[in-house]
Amino acid sequence: MHLVLTVIGVIIIGMALRSCRLKVLRKLGMFVYLLASGLAIYFLTDSVFVGLLGMCLWFLLPWLELLTRVRNLRLPLDNKLQHRFPPNEDHFPNADATIAALEEAGFEHVKNCGWDWAGASQSFQFFWHPEERCLAAVCFCQQAKITFSFVTFSSRDLNGFMWRTSNYPFAPTLKESPNVWHNHIGCGVETVDAMLASHHYFISLHGACHDDLCVPCPDSVEEEVEQDMRRQIDFNLESGIIKLTGDGNFQYTFRGLFFLWKQFVKDMIRLC
Repeated sequence: MHLVLTVIGVIIIGMALRSCRLKVLRKLGMFVYLLASGLAIYFLTDSVFVGLLGMCLWFLLPWLELLTRVRNLRLPLDNKLQHRFPPNEDHFPNADATIAALEEAGFEHVKNCGWDWAGASQSFQFFWHPEERCLAAVCFCQQAKITFSFVTFSSRDLNGFMWRTSNYPFAPTLKESPNVWHNHIGCGVETVDAMLASHHYFISLHGACHDDLCVPCPDSVEEEVEQDMRRQIDFNLESGIIKLTGDGNFQYTFRGLFFLWKQFVKDMIRLC
């Protein structure tokens, strides 16, 4: 009985660490969860090697979905944004506060649209700020019973390079195009002003300045988003991450499945 209580005690310690505000302690809590599973298997088999193997099996779990659902997934080569009314914001915590903060920061609403992507419904509210030379998008994602929202700031320069700053909570499922620089913001940065400051700092790190940026055109937002997605798809086709299916869609290759697995592992380790 004391072996069972030991495992339960380790799990409780993990739960306590996962509830901490400090990021390092939350990551330590996940390691404690892995330790609890390893201890349980060790107590059952009396083998340290098998216990360590049991801990490693957690990192192989994503392959269940990759080899079943994702492998058979077909995604459109040319996805088109359609006008779409925004979903009920009550289902997306903090989304209304984010939109209010954008408007308070001087961003003006441009349009609402959306598309379906990888089994998820994505609705966008686009905003622009000519003085900041920046576009902002609030995205509402719905997949099965899971809903979440995130914000993306984007700026372009005269040479066609783009800088994106986003608090998207997961690792990207496709490689970024060579002309796109992505700045991922952790959940510790919560305010629009802080994200915008990080966006400007990120641009300056790459040797660009405010005068190098183009003033966005609010009338061409949809077209630019569609073109950016197509460029990203073409780059991933060249990289061997995806391949054409011959019916206007594409699917992940085995190399792409390994890429997605690495992204899953990154999410498991990062834990926001």
